[in-house]
Amino acid sequence: MNPTMIQFFHWYSEGDGKWWKEAEKQAEYLSKSGITSVWFPPAYKGTNGGFSIGYDAYDLYDLGEFDQKGTTPTKYGTKNEYLKAIKALKNQGMEVIVDIVLGHKAGGDELEKFKAVKVDENNREKVISDVIDIESYTKFTFPGRGKKYSDFEWNFTCFSGVDYAEGMDSHIYKIQSEYGNDWEEMIHDEKGNYDYLMYNDIEHRNPFVREELNNWAKWYFDQTDFDGVRLDALKHISFDFYKEWLTVLRSNSGKNIFAVGEYWAPGYLHLLQKYIEVTEGCMSLFDSSLQNNFHNASKEGGSYDLRRIFDETLTQADPMHSVSLVANHDTQPLQDLEAPVEPWFKPIAYALILLRKDGYPCVFYPDLFGAHYVDKDREGNDQEIFMPKVDGIEGLLKARKEHAYGNQKDYFEDANCLGWVREGDDEHSGCAVVVSNKEAYHKPMEMGEKYIGKIFYDVLGRYEEKVTIDDKGWGNFPVPAGNVSVWIAE
Repeated sequence: MNPTMIQFFHWYSEGDGKWWKEAEKQAEYLSKSGITSVWFPPAYKGTNGGFSIGYDAYDLYDLGEFDQKGTTPTKYGTKNEYLKAIKALKNQGMEVIVDIVLGHKAGGDELEKFKAVKVDENNREKVISDVIDIESYTKFTFPGRGKKYSDFEWNFTCFSGVDYAEGMDSHIYKIQSEYGNDWEEMIHDEKGNYDYLMYNDIEHRNPFVREELNNWAKWYFDQTDFDGVRLDALKHISFDFYKEWLTVLRSNSGKNIFAVGEYWAPGYLHLLQKYIEVTEGCMSLFDSSLQNNFHNASKEGGSYDLRRIFDETLTQADPMHSVSLVANHDTQPLQDLEAPVEPWFKPIAYALILLRKDGYPCVFYPDLFGAHYVDKDREGNDQEIFMPKVDGIEGLLKARKEHAYGNQKDYFEDANCLGWVREGDDEHSGCAVVVSNKEAYHKPMEMGEKYIGKIFYDVLGRYEEKVTIDDKGWGNFPVPAGNVSVWIAE
């Protein structure tokens, strides 16, 4: 079956400790829809306890088991509920992808005193103070867990920078330590050096830290038997760390763990390619450039040349390492990287990632289930957001599961109307797909000799009329204005 991932959460997913139960409940539906792997949110205790989305990681060993940060369950539920959800998905034949946050820690338990320098927010290579003594919450003793699972205590030597100093203004402070008074090496010079992102920035040059993170990964695998990892914020972590970490994890687990990394650099394909090169192809990356193209195309409407939709994308340049997506928790409305794809264009975008041969598509939870939330906009005003389920998404998933196989022929000669056919294989009949960002069209395309005389219907129900394949194997396939149609044989 064609591999298809779902991001089974969004930034505003309901908490109340019920999310793992929801995943367990939806397992059969996901499997029948054609989903083959499920990406879960960070499952460990964050500094905001039961309100934490998980990216403010506090205790990696607390999967909703210990009374810490004001709660035993995480926002998503207890450890037992998490393990039950994983088992339910696996029983339905799906793989589980866990979210890994190893760039920073938050919510330290005790203050420590150490030496640091202030750096410029916009150029972290620029030091703007003398060496000073500061105090920050860099000691992690995990009093709620004690020594269970690990007796490792984090202290200031485990971090390269902080953004909090007791009794002082908020700044980025570079810690002066035996592991280096500079930042770790990155592949790009954004902000001088973008090693520091937030909270307590983990010092991956500390060999004790590396050993602990390797030990934790084996522990996490042994607890959950996960099949893949989603690696957070690669732009802010030394590229050689994850190369080693994944090698050790795959060795310890005896399993070829799938890995997809978040290196968010829309419009900078060369950076994604460089990252894949320096990490020796040990992971895939999300195609942030394709997501950005979808965003722009949806804003520009009929003036956008659809023939450019795959330009400068990882899906086109290196499909073996591309995970394609239409939206995620960072691009949804009211988030920092907000780049939403307009609702009218989403069915087109999903057709372009689900029904073509290149890339490993990832569906976003609100696009399959819908979402509704309220948050503050940039001016501080409450804004209510409705994210409706994508029109036709279940039909597109069904077409991927049952018909998007075999040789692909493209008909990309028109700026406003793209078409392609998948010829099918020995086990699956193929499909014809037409998308338009302007008016309605008819697209003549060749399905092939084995389809001569066959009658095709639009699986998305856009048309009641049928298309008959002529004696040369061709059909004339219509598409509504600003929409997509997917044609399969009766």
